[in-house]
Parts: sequence; structure tokens; C-alpha cells
Amino acid sequence: MDEKLEVRGAVAPGFEGVREEFAATLAEEAHNKPGSQLAAYLDSRLVVDLAAGDGFPAEKLTGLYSVTKGAAHLVFALLVQDGVIDLDRRVADYWPEFTGDGKEDLGVRGLLAHGAGLIGLDRPLTMPEIADDQALAGLLVRSKPFWEPGKGYGYHAFVIGALTGEVVRRAAGASIQALHEERVRAPYGLDLYLGLPEELESRYEPVRAMNPTRAQAEVLAADPVDLASLLGIAFNLGSENGDFTLDIPNAREVRAKGPASVGGVGSARGVAGLYAAALTGLGGKPPLLRAETITEFSAPHLTGSDLVTGAWDAFGLGFERPATEFPGLGPDAFGHCGVAGSLGLADPRSGLAYGYVRRRFAFPGGTAPENARLIQALVDAAAEAA
Repeated sequence: MDEKLEVRGAVAPGFEGVREEFAATLAEEAHNKPGSQLAAYLDSRLVVDLAAGDGFPAEKLTGLYSVTKGAAHLVFALLVQDGVIDLDRRVADYWPEFTGDGKEDLGVRGLLAHGAGLIGLDRPLTMPEIADDQALAGLLVRSKPFWEPGKGYGYHAFVIGALTGEVVRRAAGASIQALHEERVRAPYGLDLYLGLPEELESRYEPVRAMNPTRAQAEVLAADPVDLASLLGIAFNLGSENGDFTLDIPNAREVRAKGPASVGGVGSARGVAGLYAAALTGLGGKPPLLRAETITEFSAPHLTGSDLVTGAWDAFGLGFERPATEFPGLGPDAFGHCGVAGSLGLADPRSGLAYGYVRRRFAFPGGTAPENARLIQALVDAAAEAA
């Protein structure tokens, strides 16, 4: 194996196969030198803590993209659990300006399930707009949806956290970012930030562009995305900055404000720790979510084909439903991936909490393919340990 891909870290007895699988996936991608971290908890116990890549130890932080949505909607779930937000009310009951073009009839569940149709604007978004959830929410609420709200769902890639975050701000009197820090990150000591403090900037490792093989580059070139399509709009592909997506977490403005859709910064330890805190508790502290809350948020709401990505039944309420993609997980598993390849999730059936973070974009984009092998190796090891 390339020296720069040497695997560092430890696994608990019985989880040696996970380390072997992690090493194997890295060897197969040696040309890309991704820099990867893998962490997993089983019933609150850290059983996997691995990293590989030159200058990318387990202590390093990087951009998490949409893994951030899982942290943001954990906060939303806590407010529902506390009775601060009622899933059966309309969005407009909390956010009176949320009206026009059918928006006034959309329920909170429909918003969380990516059903609002407000996937972007009639022009590309700018980086300052992406960075500022409150300002972005103000732009979106005055916009015309791209489909009738609640009559379908489609991935609100860069904007869902601004929309759900405005409901949180109106209902709780505080931002998702502030509540994440107060109720989740600080109490559980997590390396997962929605707003990276200036003093931690030295730990940040920039996200890097994909380094495809010639065959992979040909595949990408042969299947360009129509910029005017729902996919092109949702992912802001019409921006004059061709590296807009890559630049999001690498912009200090974004890292500082931590927008709830795509602006989180963290490590695999932080991502796995988030889901361990939610599912089983961590460090002697109790779990954040009750079983009935997990059931509510992990169940599908708007079913069928995603109007943006074409995926099938991918979402619960705010969280993705990873069992759709990873059949080794239970049906009430919940989590979220990031476009560079990272993934975080919790699986109530096995008691596993999982965090995988990449420094470099994976081919072809979205959940990195190696997650399937790593998750299955973890599920198998957890079953043997039971």
C-alpha cells in the first residue's frame, strides 16, 4: 500500500475485519489519495477509530457538506420531542410569511421531508447567501416553488436547513446552530461544529476536488447535468464559479456561520459521536432521542421518486433513510450523507453509530461507494459481538 495511505488507529476485539475492509478500500483508490476517517460506536462504546492519508489524522476536521443536515435535524427532533414544535401544524403557523403559491398549506412534516418545492431561486445562489441561513430563508419564502408544496418531494440540497432553521428560530427563539452547540456539541464533547470557532481553524483540512481515472472522467463528461433541470437548480450548477460546491466548506465565511444544510465541519469521531449521543447516549450521558422520536423521524413521509435526484423513498423527516441503500441496516436507521462521500448514521437494530469522512470527493459524487462495504463489515462484527 502507498505509504501515505497507511491506516492509523485502533479497533476493538472482534472488529479487525472492519480495519481490513477500510485498508482494502483505500488500496483500491490509491490514485486518488483521498484521506479518510472512520469511527463507529456500538452501544456507546467506541469500537472503530481509524484514519488514513498524509496530513489527515483522526484529529483533523474537514467540510461535511450535507452530513450537516443530520446534526441540524437532530436539533429539530429534540424540539419536537420537547413539545416546542408540533409536526402536525402548518409551517405558516410558526412562520407567518410562509404563504403564496400553496406554501400556506404545507405542514411541518412536508417541509422536513423536502416537500416544499423551494429548492433554489430563479438564479444561482451566491456564497454569502449560502452562508447565511436567515437571509437565505428570507429569499426563499418570497420565491415560487418548483412544484406544488406537499405534492411530491425533491432534495433541497443547499437550502433545507435555512427553511427548517427558520421554523426553529421562530418557535424556539434561537438558531439551529446555537441549539446544536448548547444541547448537543458542547455537552457531549463532539468534534462537529455548525460554526467553526476561529481558534480551531488550524485543525481544518480543506476539501479537495475529485481526482478521477481516465475512465471515470469519460463517464462524467458523457453525462452532463442540464443546468436548468431541477437537479441543476438544487445543486446550484448554474453558478459562474465552476468550483462553487467544492468551495463551500473551504470558504471561511461558510465555516464561521455553519449553515445548517451544508456548512458543518467535523471529523469521523464527531459524526459517529453525534449519532451515538442521539441513539444510545455517550460518555455516561443519556441518549438524546427517545425510541418513539426515532421511529417518527426515520419513517418515510412523502413516498415515491425524488423529483430532483430520482432516488426512491430516500427521506424520513429531515434525515435520510439509509436502509434504502444499505440493506444490512434496520428499517428505522437514520442519518445523512454528504456530497464529497462522507456519511453519518445510527442503526437502532444493531446499536451502531457510524461516521465516515473523506477529505477528497469520491467518484461519482454523493455517498462514497466504500460506505456499503464498511457498513456491512460493521454490522457483521456487531452481530458477532452480540
